[in-house]
Amino acid sequence: MTYALFVLGFALLVKGADLLVEGSSSLARRLGISNLVIGLTVVAFGTSAPELFVNLFAAVNGTTDIAIGNIVGSNIVNILFILGICAVIRPLTVKSGTVWKEIPMSLLAAVLVLVMANDRVIDGAAFDTLTRIDGFVLGAFFIIFLYYTFGIARAEGNAVESAAPSRSLPASLGMAVLGLCGLVLGGHWIVNGATAIAAIFGLSEALIGLTMVAIGTSLPELATSAVAAYKNNADIAIGNVVGSNIFNIFFILGLSAIIRPLSFAGGLNFDLWVCVGASALLFVWMFLGKRHLLERWQGFAFIASYVLYVAAIRLINIFVRLSKELCSVAIFLFAVSISAARPRRSS
Repeated sequence: MTYALFVLGFALLVKGADLLVEGSSSLARRLGISNLVIGLTVVAFGTSAPELFVNLFAAVNGTTDIAIGNIVGSNIVNILFILGICAVIRPLTVKSGTVWKEIPMSLLAAVLVLVMANDRVIDGAAFDTLTRIDGFVLGAFFIIFLYYTFGIARAEGNAVESAAPSRSLPASLGMAVLGLCGLVLGGHWIVNGATAIAAIFGLSEALIGLTMVAIGTSLPELATSAVAAYKNNADIAIGNVVGSNIFNIFFILGLSAIIRPLSFAGGLNFDLWVCVGASALLFVWMFLGKRHLLERWQGFAFIASYVLYVAAIRLINIFVRLSKELCSVAIFLFAVSISAARPRRSS
């Protein structure tokens, strides 16, 4: 039942996000909101909604490793795997504004989390944690990002006319509500299933969050960006990924830390450095080869990097488990040797 609900939770997440985006978009058109604003807000929220609800349940349940691992893992999946697939499908031409503003903002978000999460290294604290103050700081950056986004919308104005709504008002509201319910239920089942699977197989919750949960919650981004790349709409393909990465850290991780301070396992530093490196590499590659173009060979390199990353974290997890077992055996043997060497009292 645990496995079944875990898989069904992913299905509900994907379908729920689809219904939420479709219903909200139709509702927004009925309210006279432009297509540009719909794309920058409703679609970006919809594709990141699975990460949001998984993190909310993880924060409430106290499974902080899943909360942090889900966001860091999702951002790595978005850049290395999803953008890699999109570039393989069709080389992506990136606008100058995305290169100089949105990609650096995504890199800044990853660097901020790396700094905030290492209290012992930076402040000499007793433990590492993303505190509520850190959460409010991330939320403040999200407000700045929203201001920037709506500034783009105002600059564009209504250059693109809103499409006629395809559904009635009750149907639009019904789809949005059903999508929201699917996200809530799916997120609950995934967190419970991930915790149970980690306990059954002796895997860390961070590893489950970085791989299975991260890939599952990134399926909406994969579907949206892959279809956009196939239809030669590079703006949506790369903008959806970069925008989701910013949304994931500034809003979702910030909100999670506000709900419950997130204790940070030192082993996640490797994954944070990978996230920072992937964002930095995306920026650098905008100036290698053909300027502002993500080429197919770069897409293959991204995918290969993700495969190596997954293999590396799996090997690290195996090494940590073996080290713990060896330490336990060594302690046991030491205790036995001390006991054997202790002189016995004569009766």
